[in-house]
Amino acid sequence: MMDRLTLVKRILGLAVLIVALGFPLIVTQPTMVNFAILILMAAQLGVAWNILGGYAGQVSLGHAVFYGIGAYTSSVLAAKFGLSPWLGMLAGGAIASGFALLIGWPCFRLKGHYFAMATLAIAAIVEVLVTNWDYVEGAIGIYLPMTNSGWAGMVFTRSKTPYFYIALGLLLLSLLVSRILQKSYIGYYFRAIKEDPDAARSLGINLARYKLVAIAASAFLTAMGGTLYAQKELFIDPGSVLAGSLSIKIALIAILGGVGTLFGPVVGALVLIAIEEFTRQIFGSTGMGTDMIIYGGIIVIIAMFSPGGIAGLLGEWERAWRARRKLVYTPPGDGI
Repeated sequence: MMDRLTLVKRILGLAVLIVALGFPLIVTQPTMVNFAILILMAAQLGVAWNILGGYAGQVSLGHAVFYGIGAYTSSVLAAKFGLSPWLGMLAGGAIASGFALLIGWPCFRLKGHYFAMATLAIAAIVEVLVTNWDYVEGAIGIYLPMTNSGWAGMVFTRSKTPYFYIALGLLLLSLLVSRILQKSYIGYYFRAIKEDPDAARSLGINLARYKLVAIAASAFLTAMGGTLYAQKELFIDPGSVLAGSLSIKIALIAILGGVGTLFGPVVGALVLIAIEEFTRQIFGSTGMGTDMIIYGGIIVIIAMFSPGGIAGLLGEWERAWRARRKLVYTPPGDGI
């Protein structure tokens, strides 16, 4: 039987979904719609990263490489071959997953911060290679064609509303994949690997196999986000889709919101993008980097008082509430 708190959470989630679906119809200011799109795109990337870094416990600082693969694959296919970006999105996801498996096999032999450093180094190498690769226009970047506008070409010039719904759809897809993995036996294997790899191995769990599953799924979803960015901006270059700062930002979204929780990255994206846009409006170009200082300070505070992030703190309150009323205990990671 569903308890009261669970019912409230589901009603609240449904209400948030309804508000999200109607948001661009109610709020018509382009700046506000664009702000909402940025939050949805950031949240989707955080949810994708969370599969690897949150559930499986493999902290990656190089996810920009998957994002860039998605952006460049769809852009090259559209600009040079005239293929639909929808097909490019799937192709980019497949290539990103293949690349993730390729680098994951040797990198997963490393542990802890050595793995994180390896992913950061690989992303930096790929950025340099793409910057000097003439076929993809190197440092100049790629301008996407606007000839095939509309849903077929994923190019919308009159309104940003379609981008809002595409970003929302990608976020919901990422949340669905994350939820399925979380509740399946694979999710339990992920958590076992995260908590104690040696104990997981002793129970017969193939660590390499399930780490590869995590990085492949995470890379596919991240690459899809890269395609959306390319179509929204209609221009990409190595600095915009392969920068190391982007990898850090993707990780911070999940860490701030709460790693290993379903909606933690969504909360983290809301806070992080709000800070980013607020500092941009207040300081302009003179305050570049101020947002990093602010949410870097927030990360320090969260790490000191709530290592599980904002969602982890809310989950602690939920478990305390249940304990006081002698309800069913909710293990960490199964709540918000």
